[in-house]
Amino acid sequence: MGYRARFGENMCAMEIPQGYTREDIKARRQIIKDFYAQWIAAHPEKRVWNKSLKAYIYVKFQSINETAGHAAISYQSTNAVMQLSDVLEKAKLVEKWSPKYNDKNQKPYSKLFLMRWKDCRLIVGLQKSTGEYVQYYIGSI
Repeated sequence: MGYRARFGENMCAMEIPQGYTREDIKARRQIIKDFYAQWIAAHPEKRVWNKSLKAYIYVKFQSINETAGHAAISYQSTNAVMQLSDVLEKAKLVEKWSPKYNDKNQKPYSKLFLMRWKDCRLIVGLQKSTGEYVQYYIGSI
């Protein structure tokens, strides 16, 4: 079973492995990284306006690393990443909380926001240094 994602005029077809072997997870991690590279090429500003937050959500290096590391574990979460633009734009705020004190990946954020769209879960961080909303993680519910 494959997935097709549209980037401007180019079509990109990616076969997403559905198993749970080490090779499947490694392949999904690479698919996620490749997808982000293509998404960034199509969206050079690396941001999408979110209707619920009434602000731009930025995609940064940490967005890719955190998502590739966690979403690659399951087919459903990898598939959620393939809907990145729609999730960033249409996700609605569900909950907000303070970042974990001892988590170095959450340290740059003053608040974290759980957002949902369809069967996708999006975590956004409010970056202390810039005041920007940054995609922290995307996956399936």
